[in-house]
Amino acid sequence: MPPLEFKRLGAEVDYLATFEAMKAFTDQRGPDTPDELWLLQHPRVFTQGQAGKAEHVLAPGDIPVVQVDRGGQVTYHGPGQWVLYPLVDIRRLGIGVRALVDVIERGIVRLLADYGIAAAPKAEAPGVYVGADKIASLGLRVRRGCSYHGLSLNVDMDLEPFNRINPCGYAGLQITSMARCLPGRELDMDAVGDALLAALATELELARREN
Repeated sequence: MPPLEFKRLGAEVDYLATFEAMKAFTDQRGPDTPDELWLLQHPRVFTQGQAGKAEHVLAPGDIPVVQVDRGGQVTYHGPGQWVLYPLVDIRRLGIGVRALVDVIERGIVRLLADYGIAAAPKAEAPGVYVGADKIASLGLRVRRGCSYHGLSLNVDMDLEPFNRINPCGYAGLQITSMARCLPGRELDMDAVGDALLAALATELELARREN
């Protein structure tokens, strides 16, 4: 199996351009194309998944709303939040979509545990939570046996825009961040990003060995 490749794309990366690049990569990849993990931050944007309903976008104001082809409903991306897109041939890996969701959630939980934050997924609502508060979201699309879209982890960001939507379609869902969970602790965004890549790569390797 080809080695996993990391792409650190930086901050303020345009959402629509990234969306088109993910689709193009997925359409053009062959049986021997290495899987890639794309790590980046987007400018402020709401993205509405295929299950999204207009009434869950309450008052977007000056933040654009982009309709996309991932699963799930509406979420927010912005500075201070790491977004990680796992472009993975799950057919080659020998796992299904649900197993990939589990891999991603375990990777996030692993990272947060390293920072002393106790977090867990919820079977009925994909993502990772600290108590009842959501700290990481995920939404995927699989085409030709290959995944795109991915996860977002709130590190140290302005959470106000989440008040303008019903996050993931849930009215009143509370959103948190690593910074809120670790008051007074300075977080190095680059270090968190590197740790997130490493945690997800570890979980993907474990899944590969099991299949």
